[in-house]
Amino acid sequence: MLRLQSLSSPLASTQNPKLHFNPSLSTKRIAFNPSISTKKLSLNCRHSQDFERPRSATASASNNSLASETSGGVRFVCIAGPFPPRYFVGHSIYKGKAVLTVEPRAPEFTPLDSGSLKLSKEGFVLLQFAPAAAVRQYDWNRKQVFSLSVMEIGTLVSLGTRDSCEFFHDPFKGKSDEGKVRKVLKVEPLPDGSGHFFNLSVQNNILNVDESIYIPITRAEFTVLNSAFNFILPYLLGWHAYANSIKPDDTSRVNSASSRYGGDYEWSR
Repeated sequence: MLRLQSLSSPLASTQNPKLHFNPSLSTKRIAFNPSISTKKLSLNCRHSQDFERPRSATASASNNSLASETSGGVRFVCIAGPFPPRYFVGHSIYKGKAVLTVEPRAPEFTPLDSGSLKLSKEGFVLLQFAPAAAVRQYDWNRKQVFSLSVMEIGTLVSLGTRDSCEFFHDPFKGKSDEGKVRKVLKVEPLPDGSGHFFNLSVQNNILNVDESIYIPITRAEFTVLNSAFNFILPYLLGWHAYANSIKPDDTSRVNSASSRYGGDYEWSR
């Protein structure tokens, strides 16, 4: 810990305001006594990039907690603020016989020994179908869900006015209950070309459920869905996390390496 000492000189305590040269003082040595006065210095830091906190302190710190590190006798104290808020979004299309709700689900990352993160599972879009129970009322206890993968989203986005597609899911594929639950999502054009039918059929032999829910989607509603799908697609792939992690020095290093091993090198052969 840094220690600050304040020593008073005999010259300062004399009653004569004039300064006098005393040869005897030049032969005396003033001893450094750390017990006279000590003062602890601390520096509060609200930016984690100012210093690298110990990994254990980071992992154990909770909201608004303190993490400290001692360097050169100075104690650095970092005040960890609250975690950023989480947002839950979705888009619903209400019709007379059913409602369709579309919600994105974030990708998952796995930490590596190097401290980096690797994509372990791509995100998806969750479709929830609920049949109508009365006028402007829907039976969410009978809802059925269907998860659209990245490739299935690409298929929907590429559909034309007269195009159709069909997806089949078995949640227990590769497990002991394989074949007991079957989900089929069909997207077919309306007869007049004004939109598409979304029809979800679910056969669940485990719960003894056989449900079929369909909802017409107009061209305008389908355009909104496609716009949302196009926007969220890179985030479902996790590419936003990679883009946010790129630093200027990394970019220059990649550019210099690509001149030898990248596309330019390939085309120059």
